[in-house]
Amino acid sequence: MTESQDPGYSFQDKRRIDPETFEVREPPAAPAPGSGDSDADDEFAGIVEGLVVEEELADVDSKVAELTADLQRVHAEYANYRKRVDRDREANRDAAVGGSLAELLPVLDDIGRAREHGDLDGAFKAVAEALEAAVTRQGLERFGAAGDEFDPTVHEAITHTHSPDVTVTTCVSVFQPGYRFKGRILRPAIVAVADPEQ
Repeated sequence: MTESQDPGYSFQDKRRIDPETFEVREPPAAPAPGSGDSDADDEFAGIVEGLVVEEELADVDSKVAELTADLQRVHAEYANYRKRVDRDREANRDAAVGGSLAELLPVLDDIGRAREHGDLDGAFKAVAEALEAAVTRQGLERFGAAGDEFDPTVHEAITHTHSPDVTVTTCVSVFQPGYRFKGRILRPAIVAVADPEQ
């Protein structure tokens, strides 16, 4: 067959990637209606175009799923970061308040001693009670009383005796009360303890 002879069919390379350069080809412009060689060519072109559209939709769906997964991961990381920052901020705040309350413990001891000796009266009494109420509102807890069971994690024993009146190791007197803030011991209670007689 010579070049001048028409074989009766035509071939169009519709591959999206050029096999020689491996670059993406621009899709050819759709022929104007009625310019096709035959109805079969139009039908074949419609099928190929439909397959290309389905392939592109599948690519878009996979890309959307990938980006959605990335967004969810970033959102979870940000939520965890915010929780960490909030927790650290709360811990720093508690440490600062605890440090300030620890500085006030000698003042509270002086108020307690004045109360024991009957010197807490008049304007000083009102100021002392206001201070004690303020530190209690901040979360300062006083502990340590005669009769408490001895706990070495919160009590510091400076004397030791035996007594028939106790069944377990017990605090029999308190020399200095202990204080805690949000579960953290600011100062242990200084006590005298008694063990049961054997």
